[in-house]
Amino acid sequence: MEIPHLLLGFCEPDTYIGTAMADTGRGTFTLSGRPISEADTLRQLNLASDETVVEVPKRERTFYGAASAAR
Repeated sequence: MEIPHLLLGFCEPDTYIGTAMADTGRGTFTLSGRPISEADTLRQLNLASDETVVEVPKRERTFYGAASAAR
């Protein structure tokens, strides 16, 4: 699946998309996820005939502290 870079601005604070993404160099990322095929879910979405939906995990960010300065 391919998504625009700007879509990541809609992630909830302190979360990130929990799947590998590859920059296409065209202002988009490619990624993969679980295909959504449940009719109830698809009915709730406004999709073009050539579009599909995948589910990707949402992960919480964890801060482990700042790196120490090199001496």
